Formats: sequence, C-alpha cells, structure tokens
Amino acid sequence: MNYIQNESQIWTIQKGITNSAGNLCLHLVGNLNTYIGNTYGNTNYVRNRELEFSLKDIPSTELIRKIEETMLMVDYALDNLSEKELIMEFPLLVFETKTSTEFMLIHLTTHLTFHLGQINYHRRLLQE
Repeated sequence: MNYIQNESQIWTIQKGITNSAGNLCLHLVGNLNTYIGNTYGNTNYVRNRELEFSLKDIPSTELIRKIEETMLMVDYALDNLSEKELIMEFPLLVFETKTSTEFMLIHLTTHLTFHLGQINYHRRLLQE
C-alpha cells in the first residue's frame, strides 16, 4: 500500500482540496463516536465538530490511536445491538425526519467510505 510518506503531508491542503487527510480523519472519528459510540456504546462522547476541521499537526501516532479506539468502540457497540434495535427509530434526529437505526448505520457507512475515498485521492495528489 502507498501511504502518505511525509507526516506533514497529512495536514497539507492543495489543488482545490479544502480538507486535509488529518482533518478528515478527525471528522470520521468524531462522527462515529457521536452516532455510534454515544448513542449505542454509552461512551458519553462530547463532539466538537469545529475542532475536527481546525486542529492541525496532530502526530500520526495520535491519529492512529484515535482510529484504533474508534474501531474498538464501533465493534463493541454494534456487537451489542439487537436485530430489533436495527428496525427501531434512531434515537437522534439527524435529518429532517426520523429514520431507522439500520438506515442511519448505512448512512454512516457511506459517509465513512466517501471521506476515505477523499483521503485516498488526496494521498495520490500529493505523490505526483
């Protein structure tokens, strides 16, 4: 795999890209901790969405730690989610109308993959 080779590039913005890979990483961690961790993992996570896009120069080791903790939290929360809860209404109003939990989880998956694609595209732009 071709990862970002220079750690400072994690925070680089260029060629019309408005968010760095680091900020997108923080955004995804915040998103999953809010909508899965806080809602189903009882983590009491408090999100500061503005910081997800304004913090800079966090070491990659810290980003990796946040990712790993988020992965463990998602695994725990989803392992404890019943099939009955999947079809129930998602406890938070995220869109204009209420949705089911299963719909929200699908939305979170597509949100995650969208931003992971942006991170990968950004990485390839930096390697040119």
